Amino acid sequence: MASVVLAPDSFKGSIPAAAAAAALRDGWRSVSPATPLALRPMADGGEGTLDAFATAVPGALRMPVTVTGPDGTAVEASWLLLPASADAPGGTGVVELASTSGIELLGSPPALRPLDASTRGFGQAIAAALAHGVSRLVLGIGSSASTDGGTAMLTALGARFADAAGRPIAEGGRGLAAVATADLSALPALPPGGVQVLTDVTHPLLGPRGAAAVFAPQKGASAAEVALLEEGLARWAGLTDVDPTTPGAGAAGGTGFALLAWGADLMPGADAVAELIGLREAVAEASVVVTGEGSFDGQSASGKAPDAVRALAATADVPVALVAGRIGADASTTGFAHALSLTELAGSADAAMADPARWLAAAGAALARLYA
Repeated sequence: MASVVLAPDSFKGSIPAAAAAAALRDGWRSVSPATPLALRPMADGGEGTLDAFATAVPGALRMPVTVTGPDGTAVEASWLLLPASADAPGGTGVVELASTSGIELLGSPPALRPLDASTRGFGQAIAAALAHGVSRLVLGIGSSASTDGGTAMLTALGARFADAAGRPIAEGGRGLAAVATADLSALPALPPGGVQVLTDVTHPLLGPRGAAAVFAPQKGASAAEVALLEEGLARWAGLTDVDPTTPGAGAAGGTGFALLAWGADLMPGADAVAELIGLREAVAEASVVVTGEGSFDGQSASGKAPDAVRALAATADVPVALVAGRIGADASTTGFAHALSLTELAGSADAAMADPARWLAAAGAALARLYA
């Protein structure tokens, strides 16, 4: 009997991807307990990236690490060690910005720090993975709390950013306004297998589509603060030979740019996660695939996880169903055999968000009835 692959992304602000996949599984089994179910929770580089790998890769180990969070307080986090392989004999380290320097760490609702949040914790977790001796790094850079151009991350790895008097700049976007020199000479060498950076953002560092203009307001920045951050990011960009127009340079408040300066490779997050967790192989053996996310809208067809899953299923000629918290009026569900909205199942968005596992299970049961 062919399997059913359950590959949702997280339903942001509601339920993580792994828990969403488990709820779909429970609902499906309530109708069709004998159906083989393969859980492949997805991510695009943001929240849930570690969970996606931990669920899909046998032998993955969580490695605890204490880091400095985006507000300067200690955070008990972890990075993930994937088993050794032929191309990574020392294993692969997966590090997630969301769980080390992410906006979710600022509370709910978040106490936003548009000028002072930093990426230091992300850099500390990367340093811990390198110290362990991994042969390759996979870095997810979604859900950032800061617009510091990734400078605090690089500082944690050995870089030095100083003002005109030679003094270290303050961490966070505020410090970028004074940056005059960037010494990257003490950065560690890339691991032998390189550094892959997962992001669903293709924005450049600067300009009207850049990190400050587009994303800083979401992190609490006023118009005046956006202008200050833009100026600081431009100063930082002028100290390197990295092209600030590179797609993805503006990801995570400019952390994409900083990782390019280190020599890392940026790539579409959902496609890379799908490849690394073996989703293509799982889909090839499936009779149906289920994917989803919290809000499926007009942007979901631009590199988001459901679109990546849909494309893989189409290549394998396997029907794919969509389950979303809400399906926006501007969304196209072309390519999905079925599309279910938890808001419609629950009767309201508030009800769906109050108990997402219940309504995901209901969606799983509904789909099992269709495909049993």
